[in-house]
Amino acid sequence: MADPETAAPAPAGRPSRRIRRLVVAAIIALTIAGWTGDLMLSVLLDRHPLLFIALNSRNRNLVLASRYLDPWSFYGVALVRLLLSDPLFFLLGRWYGDAGVRWMERRAHLRPLMRTAEGWFHRAAHPLVALAPNNVICLFAGASGMSVAGFLLANVVGTVVRLVILRSVGDVFSSPLGEVQDFIQDHRLLVFVVAAVLLGFTIWSERRAGGTEVAQLAQLDEELAEDGERATDTER
Repeated sequence: MADPETAAPAPAGRPSRRIRRLVVAAIIALTIAGWTGDLMLSVLLDRHPLLFIALNSRNRNLVLASRYLDPWSFYGVALVRLLLSDPLFFLLGRWYGDAGVRWMERRAHLRPLMRTAEGWFHRAAHPLVALAPNNVICLFAGASGMSVAGFLLANVVGTVVRLVILRSVGDVFSSPLGEVQDFIQDHRLLVFVVAAVLLGFTIWSERRAGGTEVAQLAQLDEELAEDGERATDTER
């Protein structure tokens, strides 16, 4: 993935298998937390908004929960939650390099995003980390050899700016958002059922495409070990 003329190679050394498994376990826990936040939208949004955004701080959730939170709570919890997973995927890219990128490319639903993101990444790596620090971009950043300081600076600054914008969107569109929030409160069971169906469909689709993110993360070490053996056989 990395362009040898524009990026340093990812470090070859890896920590112990125990450390790698702890990082993967943390990513799995955050993934399950995200699923839980999506599922419990109608229950948590107005009653426990801090817990809601702590479970899943996607843009939609942050805008919806903004009106229920004071600035310190909103920025503090959202910033921590958004910054938890990004360095973990950066580490996977740094430890596994191109093998980690190939592992993510095998997830069929991500292939179009991978192709688009890779093209943009070579043109503007740091701005892309600041503007769209999703799992794919953070993995690319680690695999490309981006410095830890450069990644963290772009990631933190971009995330803070993003939160300010989302908070402003919540204020500017408070009236229409209020109608959405009222609908959710008045139809909690319906919204819960819809969320459960959408989550179930997402998991089912991922399984049909080759396995859920949780299942694939759990097998990450084994898959990459097989990749390494195949690469060694090819060189011979």
